[in-house]
Amino acid sequence: MADKGDAVKDSVTPQDQKGAQLKDADGKNVKTIVCQRCQSKVLKPGSAVFAQKELYLPHMKKKSESDQSSGETLHDFWLVDDMYTFENVGFTNTVDGIKYLTCADCEVGPIGWHDLRNKKQFYVALDRVHHID
Repeated sequence: MADKGDAVKDSVTPQDQKGAQLKDADGKNVKTIVCQRCQSKVLKPGSAVFAQKELYLPHMKKKSESDQSSGETLHDFWLVDDMYTFENVGFTNTVDGIKYLTCADCEVGPIGWHDLRNKKQFYVALDRVHHID
């Protein structure tokens, strides 16, 4: 399992598929973050901070197709410190002290990760969401 220590904020500047910058000088998201599948809003601009952390997430599937036997290790995340900051996110049942984040509308996920031992860290993978103006 991936390291569950504190996230490391880096000087890396994430970009979207078109090369547009995704964070401001303070590291906050400059675009609206939406579900890749249904475009439902997950986070408003300025509500998360870019963080690099190595985390393993199962491959994305709809809740009814859930199979956590395969996945990938991701490194770039949006870090949210309060669950009420989210616009539209669901949480899975707890698995080994972890709750995975899903889209609350279409139930596809996981788009992110939350370790129950740290109530102030919710990670949304940049590779699992889209960024729109």
